Amino acid sequence: MTYIKSIQDNSFIIGLFLTFWIAIIANLLVMLPIFQLTGAFILAMLIGLTWSTFRRDQFNSKGATFSSKTLLRIGIVLLGLRLNFKEIFQAGPSMFLIALGCLIFTLVIVYYLTKLFKVNHRLGILTACGTAICGAAAIVAIAPQIKAKDEEVAVSATIIALIGTGFTILYTISYPLLTISDTAFGVFAGATLHELAHVIAAAEPGGHLAVDIAVIVKLTRVMMLIPIALILGIGMYLKDNQNNKTFRSFQVPWFILGFIFTSCLNTFGMVPATIVEVLITIAYFLMTMAMAGLGLSVNFKALGGIGLKPFLAAAIGSVLLSVLGFLLVQLV
Repeated sequence: MTYIKSIQDNSFIIGLFLTFWIAIIANLLVMLPIFQLTGAFILAMLIGLTWSTFRRDQFNSKGATFSSKTLLRIGIVLLGLRLNFKEIFQAGPSMFLIALGCLIFTLVIVYYLTKLFKVNHRLGILTACGTAICGAAAIVAIAPQIKAKDEEVAVSATIIALIGTGFTILYTISYPLLTISDTAFGVFAGATLHELAHVIAAAEPGGHLAVDIAVIVKLTRVMMLIPIALILGIGMYLKDNQNNKTFRSFQVPWFILGFIFTSCLNTFGMVPATIVEVLITIAYFLMTMAMAGLGLSVNFKALGGIGLKPFLAAAIGSVLLSVLGFLLVQLV
């Protein structure tokens, strides 16, 4: 009802359409070689952040909030159509174990490093999840589960984008020097890089087989987003309800159930491939609008001084993840 009333306000429409046009601009910019590794998500957030810095009073933030909250969740539900559980399990236990091992290792190491560097709890979790699972998409999906602030989401997403872009360039340059097969290189890229765009770009020198394998391994990590989000949500619920440590009133977020449902639809081939492709495109566009809304909602001044320590934690964790991933593909 709140949003229905808000829609009657022109300022809500202005905020909503602003995120729409920022998403379009970001998707156009990402076609340029200089921005391809950055990705539309981060570009949209940075454009929104820039806009809010100079023209914060020119629109109603309710429209931006609707994009960053509601449209984001719809996008996550549709993104489930990208997962095919059969392909993941058919890839074999070794690939699954490598992906799972790298994910758990990174979650623990990066979070421990953020604690060591005295980064606040929520920002530490977001940075660890973004590094371990699937970059900005994981960060924005985890954020509502731990009640993270917009500034914390923006900082962690920017950190992962910068580090992931740097590692993608490094992987591409290093490929001719590595003494591993194209298949192993695909597993290596899929198990250790952050964003799906980074994985595809880095694996491309290895050919189509390397890219296909890299995507499957990467999606294995994406699949783990759901149980991790649920665990964090339950943990936060118990922390907030210490006097009543039961799950009776805990509710699984609807977008997580939706993600599982759409993943099952795709796994059993219940949605035609052409429609899946269209819906996934819509999902990414809605999530780009969400990142624009996030940028519009963030106070730029609040970002100052909180990004260096989590950046160091994520950078060190990414180096260790790459080393572990390379060693694991050598053993398999």
